[in-house]
Amino acid sequence: MQRRKIVVVLKGYPRLSETFIAQELLGLERAGFDLILVALRRPTDAKRHPVHDEIKAPVHYLPEYLHDEPLRVLRSLFAYLPRPSFWRALGSLAADISRDFTRNRARRFGQALVLAAEWPEGAGWLHAHFVHTPASVTRYASQLRSLPWSCSAHAKDIWTSADWDLAGKLSSARWTVTCTKTGFDRLEKLAKGNSSVHLSYHGLDLHRFGSFGDARQQHDGSERGGAVVVLSVGRAVEKKGYDTLLEALALLPGDLAWRFEHIGDGEELERLKALAQKLGLDDRVAWKGALAQEQVLEHYRCADIFALACRITANGDRDGLPNVLVEAASQRLACVSTDVSGVPELISSDETGLLVPTNSPIALAQALERLIRDPVLRARLGDAAERHVRGNFDHVASIGQLKELFEREWRAVN
Repeated sequence: MQRRKIVVVLKGYPRLSETFIAQELLGLERAGFDLILVALRRPTDAKRHPVHDEIKAPVHYLPEYLHDEPLRVLRSLFAYLPRPSFWRALGSLAADISRDFTRNRARRFGQALVLAAEWPEGAGWLHAHFVHTPASVTRYASQLRSLPWSCSAHAKDIWTSADWDLAGKLSSARWTVTCTKTGFDRLEKLAKGNSSVHLSYHGLDLHRFGSFGDARQQHDGSERGGAVVVLSVGRAVEKKGYDTLLEALALLPGDLAWRFEHIGDGEELERLKALAQKLGLDDRVAWKGALAQEQVLEHYRCADIFALACRITANGDRDGLPNVLVEAASQRLACVSTDVSGVPELISSDETGLLVPTNSPIALAQALERLIRDPVLRARLGDAAERHVRGNFDHVASIGQLKELFEREWRAVN
């Protein structure tokens, strides 16, 4: 069967923090689909993961700001002004602006015009990653080109978008997939039976995250037993709760031997470094910065505990099911996190890890102390977590589900 050529609209590409998207793109290519990647902004990360180099799809960049490339935008506008589809799409923009009078709405329409005017030859489908700004561009472009579209919704995009905006996109898209049960429940409720919503966990490429067969050291945090390494991977942003994690580390008993390592960059990194210094943690904390995937994997294997203090921010932003938790669990690493969003879909407390209430340094400190002092508990939880991941979070299943959704549409028109 000939594969439909799919235009995939992304907020930025490549991005170190979105390996789950890159992994999915590679999986779709290996399943036989031709992809064209269209990004709303150029990369800002200095590094890239090996998976990005394995993806063969060409990448096209739209103007991040319309005034940066006015001739490109004007050419696209004049190309579409005579077409009836322009006026239909403009009606959607007018309806959106009447409820959200912002410059961003006009920018997304302009980006969609450029995408429609510079349309890749032979492409017949649009797919957006994230249901906020990329889906806005994709929806307008689908109207301009009179082509169907679909969407992958994730976390922040679901929880910081207005109900009316989500409902409109859901009714316009042929189908939507999302990666947590909590996100699925919200989208299905807003869809009201007018569109198809599917739950599809991202999963891991378990060949890339092969089993870790070595025995970990039995450090117990005592002077004789050796220091326990607590690792966290994630952007230094509010929803990751790193201030809570640092405060929890500061509450640990003085007789415990431990070290904390953080991998990632982010807007709050300098503030967190200052907080660590204020809390007297400087000599126990190592800030590693952004690292490539193979380096992150090595840190998983050298650590004893993985910690992530996810939270819901004031504007509703939150993680879905952080991929780093799945990665850490795949390496038999005992994980402690919070009972937010999709995290309990991976971690069952005292079975596959430890869960604590969000924004509670005391509860998190108690869980960390328990894990630091008990290497047998760490081993039991890590073993169970790995079994759970390898049994339920293989990315082959999610790629198969997406493949069937795309091919079902293709069969319907052929």
